[in-house]
Amino acid sequence: MSARKYRPMTFDTVVGQHALTTTLKNAVKSGKLAHAYLFCGPRGVGKTTCARIFAKAINCMNPTAEGEACNECESCKAFNEQRSFNIFELDAASNNSVEHIKTLMEQTRIPPQVGRYKVFIIDEVHMLSTAAFNAFLKTLEEPPAHVIFILATTEKHKILPTILSRCQIYDFERMTVANTVSHLKMVAQKEGISVEEEALEVIAEKADGGMRDALSIFDQAASFCQGNITYKKVIEDLNVLDSDNYFKIVDLSIENKVPEVMVLLNDVINKGFDGGQLINGLARHVRNVLMAKDPQTLPLLETSEQQREKYKAQAQKADTRFLYQALRLMNDCDVNYRQSSNKRLLVELTLIEIAQLTQPDEGIGSGRRPRRLKCLFQNIVRQQRQEKAAEQVVAAVAVADKTPETVREEKVAQAKPEEHTNYNPVSRPVLKQGVNVGFSWNKVREMSKRKKIQIVPGMLAPNDPNSKQPTVDMEFKQEELEFQWMSMCNRMPQKYSAIATRMKNMNPEIKDFPNIVVTVDNQVILEQMQQIQKSIVNTLKLYLGNQSIIFNIVLAEQGEPIRVLSRREQFEEMGKENPAVEKLREIMDLELA
Repeated sequence: MSARKYRPMTFDTVVGQHALTTTLKNAVKSGKLAHAYLFCGPRGVGKTTCARIFAKAINCMNPTAEGEACNECESCKAFNEQRSFNIFELDAASNNSVEHIKTLMEQTRIPPQVGRYKVFIIDEVHMLSTAAFNAFLKTLEEPPAHVIFILATTEKHKILPTILSRCQIYDFERMTVANTVSHLKMVAQKEGISVEEEALEVIAEKADGGMRDALSIFDQAASFCQGNITYKKVIEDLNVLDSDNYFKIVDLSIENKVPEVMVLLNDVINKGFDGGQLINGLARHVRNVLMAKDPQTLPLLETSEQQREKYKAQAQKADTRFLYQALRLMNDCDVNYRQSSNKRLLVELTLIEIAQLTQPDEGIGSGRRPRRLKCLFQNIVRQQRQEKAAEQVVAAVAVADKTPETVREEKVAQAKPEEHTNYNPVSRPVLKQGVNVGFSWNKVREMSKRKKIQIVPGMLAPNDPNSKQPTVDMEFKQEELEFQWMSMCNRMPQKYSAIATRMKNMNPEIKDFPNIVVTVDNQVILEQMQQIQKSIVNTLKLYLGNQSIIFNIVLAEQGEPIRVLSRREQFEEMGKENPAVEKLREIMDLELA
């Protein structure tokens, strides 16, 4: 097996850990050794192998100038023949109790028979119990001069800080795809096996940074392929999804071809692949496409030159925003995949959303595009809002938009008898879709521009230069008068807030056009309004576009019924006009205050 046959025996044969092995060789050459070392890193990167090579080099009688073991002295021969009494290996996964540690500590008292040091290699040291760590702590802090500990672990965070502080820590790096492929090429050449570089890349990606795993997978592929390792045979043997599927999914999603994506997904699932596996693979693919868009991030692609060109070609077609949103959707799918009761449906919905990312919201789809529903709902909501706004201000807008010519035309039209008239007392104005009926002060400004009148905030002063009225008198109706009256009250200065509030409850009337009469209920209000009467007249002339307006304030006669109703009386009046109100009160058992 290649995993054992090609296991490194020297520092120079260790793959992908150049900086670390150089440090260890320099320590051997100088003789400056620590009493405890901690090797940590992912699985299969050479922690235990380096520990054995280091232990062998420490006890070598005649180390080379580079810090390697000579392989000729008695210590090296004993190590190579696995009969050395100076190097002890302990698997902490199965020997993690206090008793095992105490037995180990007793062996540290005996000096080495051959060589200078007793080296204790403890693998998977994070598996020791807390009590075992505490028993090991005293010896680790002050070991005998002839004892060196080499600890190896894949989970450094599980080791007690008191242990870490007493060790020299060496962090092993994950194997890159390039280093793994280079090493596998060397093994294949020595074994006389023909290989395709794309096949070795699949093996390297499957190993996920572990050289031991890569060699094991290589042996498996070599057995399956009978000495000729090809890309197609490797993905078939390892049950790996072909990367061409990812390229196809992205291309179809850019073109919004949802049915084709669903057919491709069904083919992938029928081949025995899991939906979650597809999403994870597609996420890695989209990430690579995103990296290929910028020359600075292009080196982050751990692929062959042929695959890199394919990524660059697809990156030119894919928009960056599309890639970001696709990654976010796939990440959400991955998070919810385990808890989902219908995993296939979750994957399908995710791919449908990805395939709709580049479709414009207002575009007309073919009827099979789900995003067209979004456009439809948006139009419905927009139409409802327009109709609601139209019901509130349609009267004011209609009056403001009329010119004297249209008013005269309406009067002529009303004078003519109409035939086939269907009277509907509850009918409401119907607006065409797309008509802007929203009301704002910008709308008022537009109305004024059509009348060629300048808008002046607040209420005009008696001698305001803006009080000059246009030379053309324009007709207005009662509705427009009420609208401008209420607008004037809302714009009045803060010092007139009290009288403005009372004026809002008044109802100006056109008695004899253009004469306007306002009736007040007491003398005090009459006097207050007379003080600002000129300003009121100037304001109405400006906004109604008629300089012939005559404004009169009349005190209500004693015989006129001006009476403020109480809440109970108001409710009773409402009940008379609408019996349903009284019935509602009875059903809900309400009492009037």
